[in-house]
Parts: sequence; structure tokens; C-alpha cells
Amino acid sequence: MDDPFPSKPNQHLPTDRAASARRWLFASLGCVFVAVGIVGVVVPLLPTTPFMLLAAACFARGSPRLYAWLLGTRLFGPTITAWYETHTIPRGAKAIAIALIIILLGSTMVLFVSNAIVRVALALIGLGVIVYLLRIPTRPASPPTPCVARPDSG
Repeated sequence: MDDPFPSKPNQHLPTDRAASARRWLFASLGCVFVAVGIVGVVVPLLPTTPFMLLAAACFARGSPRLYAWLLGTRLFGPTITAWYETHTIPRGAKAIAIALIIILLGSTMVLFVSNAIVRVALALIGLGVIVYLLRIPTRPASPPTPCVARPDSG
């Protein structure tokens, strides 16, 4: 029989502290993943979406407020929600990602890398990322929303 008044006043505290520490850890990791994802917007081969998905998973376990914020952002929210619902990538996003990898990685290899081995390694990494993106199912374009005429009020 559980004693509602334990003989040790802090007997249940470690569990609460453990849960609080776990929530803090997940929220902190989520913030780190958001930061890395934002850096990935401008750095070739550092993907944004997987880091935002990791951030969403961490926020879901650590901070409902941050989870709601991330899903409410105009830039990342729809993509994260669609990924969880369909596990697909929109055709346009896939095309942009592949084009940016080719343009940014190609220009980096030509303009800034003189070592042939590093160039080959970068090309193989880029090719691997492109193949990975192509293997993810493509979400068909959503039909345009019909325009509803409003009656004039005057």
C-alpha cells in the first residue's frame, strides 16, 4: 500500500526532477536543431528539413509551447506537418533542393577547392544527397483553391 505521506519528504522529487530534466534536455536539443536547420538554409549539403523534423520531435517531448511555435511558423510549419502526415516532399521543394545542391556545391568545388580528392568527395556526397532526395516519394501538387466571388457590399 502506497503511503500518501512518505517518511522521506523528497521521496518523489527525483522522478519530478528527472522528468523536468528530460523536458529541458529535449527543449534544448530542439533549439540546437532549429539553429542548425537555419544554418542549413544557406550552407550546401547541410539539409534544413531533417533538422527541423528533429527539432519538432524534441519540442513535442520537451516543450508544447515551442512545438506549437515551430508548427505555426510560415516557413517550416506546413512542411513539417505534411511530412508527418504523408512522408513525402513537394515536387517544387525537391527540385529547388536538387538545383541548390548542384549550383552551390558545384560552384564551391570549382571556385574554392583545389584538391582533386576533396572535389571527388564533395561530388560523391552531393550525388548521395540527390539520390536520397529522389528516393523520397514526391507529393503531388495540391489543386489550386477556387476563387470565391464575394458580393459587393455597396
